[in-house]
Amino acid sequence: MNETIRLMNAHFSVRRFKEEAIKEADLKEILSAGQMASSWKNFQSYSVIVVKSKEKKEALYDLLPQEAIRQSDVFLLFVGDLNRAEKAVKLHEQDFHPEGVDNLLITSVDAALAAQNTLLAAESLGYGGVIIGMLRYCSEEVAELFRLPDYTYPVFGIALGVPNQQHAVKPRLPLEQIAFEEEYQEQDLSVVTAYDKVQADYAGARVTDSWSERLAAQFGQPEQEETKKLLEKHKLL
Repeated sequence: MNETIRLMNAHFSVRRFKEEAIKEADLKEILSAGQMASSWKNFQSYSVIVVKSKEKKEALYDLLPQEAIRQSDVFLLFVGDLNRAEKAVKLHEQDFHPEGVDNLLITSVDAALAAQNTLLAAESLGYGGVIIGMLRYCSEEVAELFRLPDYTYPVFGIALGVPNQQHAVKPRLPLEQIAFEEEYQEQDLSVVTAYDKVQADYAGARVTDSWSERLAAQFGQPEQEETKKLLEKHKLL
């Protein structure tokens, strides 16, 4: 196992941070590494807002009370971004059509790939972080707080800092249950119940609901409307 794979296998989310700053040179290196992720046709259909001020982090915390936001030295907001695309299209065409599911996939996948690179780069330098996607549940307020223009939307954020916690790596599903040869292999309920037990053994008393119960809470009810409303407002849906 080489050092890169060892780093990837050692990943765990960090939600508590020391009161130490990320070196400015390190932050620049982290963000630059994030940029080198694969991107659909090299469109780079995302932007990153770097949040350092206590006031902005407190304002975001008021919208989404997760302590990692306040404790982080830097909070990175990843934005799906077709605002630059609009300007490029207008150089050649009168009509601009950013709306649609495919374009949302382009922007969100671009942002996710860049974010994974960013977090790995941070971990390689001794920092830690956690990806926070629940900010989409207050999309309009987040967009207003960060002055997001038309054709942009918040995808998720990363709270970054010097780790002040250490815990075991969370177990994943067995590889053969997510990687199939040649064609999809649908599985029965035993896969879910077996993994419920794996997660329960890992979490112990720290978590009271099972993995399948958390899936039910997410996908067993109609979708949250906040992101949809913002996408319509910003002309992306």
